[in-house]
Amino acid sequence: MDTEGTQDAQDTAPRPPGGAHRPDAAVPRPAAPPTPPPPAAPPTLPAVPAAPPGPAPAGSAAEPPLLGWLRTPRPAAAPGIWTFGHRPRAAADPDRVPARQLISGAVISFLCGWLLWSLLYNQYLGSYWLWPLLLLTPESWRTAGGDKMIFVGASYLYYGLVLALLAVVFGRLGRWPELARRFLRPALGRMRKGAPAPRPQPAADRAQWPELRAHGAADAADKLAAEARAGRMNDVDVARIERAWHSVRSGKNSLASFTDTVLRHGAAACAHPSGRRDLARRTAHHDLLAHQVRIGTAADHPRNPYQHRLAGCALEPALLGTSLLAVGPAGSGKTTRVVKPVVESMCLQALAGQCAVVVVGPAGSDLGADDAFDVVVRIGRPDPECDLDLYGGTTDPDEAAGILAEALVGDLAEQLPGGDSRRAATALAQLLGPFAAAHDRFPTVPELRELLDGAPQAMSALRTALEESGAQTLLRELDARARQSERPGDLGVLLADRIALLDRPAFAAFFDPTGGTRQVSLRALDHPLRVRIELPERGHAEASRILARLVMAQFTECAVARGDRSVFACLVLDEAAHTITAEALRGLQRLRSANAGAVLTLRSLDDVPDALRGTLLGSVGCRMAFAGVTTWDGARFAEVWGKEWVETRDVTDRQIIAEGAAMKALHLFRHLVTGKAPTAKAVTVRTVERERWSASDLANSLPPGHAVLSVTSVAGEHAPPVLVDLRS
Repeated sequence: MDTEGTQDAQDTAPRPPGGAHRPDAAVPRPAAPPTPPPPAAPPTLPAVPAAPPGPAPAGSAAEPPLLGWLRTPRPAAAPGIWTFGHRPRAAADPDRVPARQLISGAVISFLCGWLLWSLLYNQYLGSYWLWPLLLLTPESWRTAGGDKMIFVGASYLYYGLVLALLAVVFGRLGRWPELARRFLRPALGRMRKGAPAPRPQPAADRAQWPELRAHGAADAADKLAAEARAGRMNDVDVARIERAWHSVRSGKNSLASFTDTVLRHGAAACAHPSGRRDLARRTAHHDLLAHQVRIGTAADHPRNPYQHRLAGCALEPALLGTSLLAVGPAGSGKTTRVVKPVVESMCLQALAGQCAVVVVGPAGSDLGADDAFDVVVRIGRPDPECDLDLYGGTTDPDEAAGILAEALVGDLAEQLPGGDSRRAATALAQLLGPFAAAHDRFPTVPELRELLDGAPQAMSALRTALEESGAQTLLRELDARARQSERPGDLGVLLADRIALLDRPAFAAFFDPTGGTRQVSLRALDHPLRVRIELPERGHAEASRILARLVMAQFTECAVARGDRSVFACLVLDEAAHTITAEALRGLQRLRSANAGAVLTLRSLDDVPDALRGTLLGSVGCRMAFAGVTTWDGARFAEVWGKEWVETRDVTDRQIIAEGAAMKALHLFRHLVTGKAPTAKAVTVRTVERERWSASDLANSLPPGHAVLSVTSVAGEHAPPVLVDLRS
C-alpha cells in the first residue's frame, strides 16, 4: 500500500467538532450512540369503565360512552374470563428468558459493543478496519487538490455501516429484538390506545344495529342509532332491545310491532313492567352484552393456568346455570364480593328482560337497595306490604304437600321412616286435599296446625263440609289420616310441632291463602321478576331455616315446571346452612336443563350433613373456596378438583471425593474458605401427579381477599381452579 496516500487520508479525514486531534487518528469521531430507552412496564389489562355506559354530559361534543362500549371487542375466551376488551396471552414459551436476565444481557452487550467501537475509533486495535474504505475510494479524493468533501461523506457512510454491523452482531448476542417485542411494542400499543380508535365499518359497527338493517328493520335501526348518538340510551336499553329483537327472530313477536314500538318509544321501547331502565347505583363492573359481571382478577400465580393469569374473572348465566357454591368463614367476602355483584347483575338483566331473580337472606344483610327489586318480602315485620305464598302458587294438593313436607322435615329425612319425607308428604296431602275441596283454598297456618294436631272440632267441621259436598274419596283420605294419627310414632305430631314454629304472633300477618294480602308466588319465574325475601333471625332461627328450605323447594319445582324457559331463573341463597337436603340436591341437578341455577353460600361444609357433602360438591358446577377455610373443608375441595401432571426437579448434593494430593489440598482450601465440603449437584426431572390445590394450600396459603374458583358452563366447558384476587 502507498504510505504517502495513507498519510494523506489521515490528514484529510474529517474530525468531529470539539474532538481532540491525535496524529495517529485516521477516522472522525461520530456522535455517541443514543442510549436505549428504559424498559417499559409489563402490559396490563384494558381499563374497565368505572361507570355504566350512559348519556354524555350536557354540552359535550365527544361521543357518548355507550358507543365506545358497543364497539369494544369481546373475543371468545375460556369460561369465567371477563371478555370485555380481553386480549388473550401468547402461548407459554418454556424457553422464555426471564425479564431480568434479558435486560441485563442487553445492557452488557450494548456496553461491549460501545467498548469495541471506542477501541476501533481510538486506534487501540490498529487501522486495519479502515482498509475497505481506502480500497474502495479513489486516491484523488484524499490528495490536497482533490474533492475532500466527497471523501468526508464516504467516510461517514462507512462509519454508519460499521456501527450497523456492530449493532447487528451485539444485538443478536444481547437479544435486542426480543427485548423490543416484550417491552417496547406493548408501550407503543398503549400510546396508540390513547388515540381515538378508528370507527369500524357500518356492517360491523354494533352502534349502527347492522342485524336489524339486514333483516328489514332499517327504520328501527336508524332510530336506535340516533338515540345512542344523542346520549339517550344506556347499556340496559341495548340489552333489553336486543332481547326483544331475538323474540322477533324466534317468531314470538312480529317485525311490524317491534318496529312500531321502537319508532314510538326509541330507547325506552319494550321497557320492564316496573318502568325502570337502570339501577340507582352500581357497585360492580357489568357487561350486559356478554351477560357478565366481573368479580376479580386471576392472580399471577404458578398454580393458575397460564392463559388465566392477570385476566379478569367473571360470572354469567351460562355458568350460574350449573349452580355456584361458595364456602368461607364470616368476613371472607362471600356476600360483599360475590353475592352482591351477582344479585346486581341479575337485577340489571331482569330489567333487560333476560332474567328472573329470587334473593333470600337474613334481615339486615346488604344484598341491594329496596328500589333494585320489584317486591321485597320482610317476613316477621309488622304491616307487611307483601306476603309469601306458603304453597308455592300451586292448586295441586299433592304438589303443595310435597313442597311443604320438604320445608318442614327435610332436614330430618334420614331419621324418618323410609329415610325421606314421602310419608310426611302423604300425611299433609291427606289433609290439604280434603280442605281444598271443602273451602276452595288451602288452610292457613293455624288451621293446618289444628288439623295436624287432630283437634276434634277442626276435624269434625272438615268432615261435615265433605259430607255435604259428597266427596266420598276425600272422606276416605280424612279417615285414613284419623286412623294413622292414633298409631304411635305418627308423623302428624312432628309436622304439627314444626308448623307451630310458623304459628307465632310475629308471623300472624303472613302466609294467608285467603286472598287478603298481596302474595308472591314463584310460579311467575317465566317473567323478569326481581324478588328479595328477608328471613327473620332473632328468636326465629329455626323458622328461618324452614322458610329457606320452603323457598328452595318452591324454586326448584317452579323453575323446572315453567312453560317458557327463555328467561334465566336464579335463586340466590345467602347463608344456606341447614337447608341442603337430599331432595334439594336432586332439585339442583334438574335446574341445569331448565335454564335456571342457584348461588349458595356456606360458612363451612359442616353445616351440611356428612352424607351429603360430596354430593353437594358434585351437584354444582361452580365451586369457590375462600381464604380461611378449614383443612377438612379444603380436603373436600381438593378431592373434587382432582390432580394434574406436573414436571418436578429434584436436586441432590453429593460430596466429591478427592483422589490426589493436589485435589485434597484444593478441597481443604475450599472448605476453609466456604465452610462447606465440596459437593456436586445432580438434577432429576420427573413428571408426577399432584393435587391442583391441596387441603393445606387452601387452608394456609390463600391470601386475604382471595378465593379459588372453578367454573363449568351449561354446555360442558370447564376451567380448572383459579386463584382470584377479589379486591381488584
